[in-house]
Amino acid sequence: MQQAIPFKEFWAWLAEHPNCILRAGSTDSVVYDDDDYHWLFAEEDAHTLLIQVMRGKRPVAEFFVEPAHVSSVRVSAGERGEFNFDLVTEIHGQVQVIFYFVLSHGLEEAADKPDEEQRSSGRLH
Repeated sequence: MQQAIPFKEFWAWLAEHPNCILRAGSTDSVVYDDDDYHWLFAEEDAHTLLIQVMRGKRPVAEFFVEPAHVSSVRVSAGERGEFNFDLVTEIHGQVQVIFYFVLSHGLEEAADKPDEEQRSSGRLH
């Protein structure tokens, strides 16, 4: 079952769950999470958000997202218990995914789990 949420709501939620990201990417690139990586979220400027994947102090990858171009975020169940978060836009009347995140849990699941259960699941929030 798919649902759509506003990008602003998703961004705030995602920034609280960086350790739950399994992979992220666009049509031409993908970055897979690793135990040595950590994800940072920032505003590059008033119109651009920055996602950095770091290994220690060294950047592994950077992604830029322009919220004005994101119509909404589609949320759907993925394979092997994963959850897909597709940032979509409309171009010439066609809905297209411009960026995506795959997380180890969905929106409701994270809200329902007590903190101790989240820690014992192997992925800290």
